[in-house]
Amino acid sequence: MSVPYETAAYEPHDSPESPEEHLARLLGRALNSFELPDETIRLLDCALAHDGSLHSAHHSAGLHRETYRHTWLLADGSALTLWELVHNTAPGSEPQHEVYVDEEELRAATARLPLPPDAPDFELPVTVQLSPAPAPRHFYARDDSADHARRLLRRAENADRPGADTAALLATASGHQITQAFGRPCRAGRAGLGFSLYEHAFLLRDGEEVSLWEVEHTVTPDGRHMCEVYTSEDAAREAMERRAAQVS
Repeated sequence: MSVPYETAAYEPHDSPESPEEHLARLLGRALNSFELPDETIRLLDCALAHDGSLHSAHHSAGLHRETYRHTWLLADGSALTLWELVHNTAPGSEPQHEVYVDEEELRAATARLPLPPDAPDFELPVTVQLSPAPAPRHFYARDDSADHARRLLRRAENADRPGADTAALLATASGHQITQAFGRPCRAGRAGLGFSLYEHAFLLRDGEEVSLWEVEHTVTPDGRHMCEVYTSEDAAREAMERRAAQVS
């Protein structure tokens, strides 16, 4: 027997909302969102994708409750789920929204609702279809990454350094990682000059990963230290070759 149910709280997995917008709407309507652990909110603030689906429902004599499963894909490739309880059992029959971090809390909250024990009940199989998002290639630090990008671009001295568009894009960075790049040999390395190449990888709020490539060297007229920044590894290595050719 089919059971009618309301789906006002359900947003399908192809919703145009970003993970941040989806979370904000969920917390905004939940009466107990202030009870969620700070660590849970911190993790969800950096989510890459999300999915929401109806999990179960219970209806009888004008009273109803639904539970929804909201799952986010985190930057480290793991998933985090919040459970939403929606019911109209409060005085006035207005829909009430509550949110919980695990199914035990959800079951305890559901058991407190004044619903007849013989009311129709159904449960849907749990299927999670997160929007496609590749696993991050880096382990990102969450230490003021936008400011790190700003300082990196500010110290770049090359005329063809990344411009305002790149600076605006990286202003949304939520994580970063710095690694020294070695890889293929180049004339700069064989000449024994003072070259170092670093990748500055940034994780943006929408899950995109962007890298800048920093060349540090002392191939200057007065031997002072110089920083150059490029948008690709190839461009950075070509710049190292050009600098090496100047003194070869």
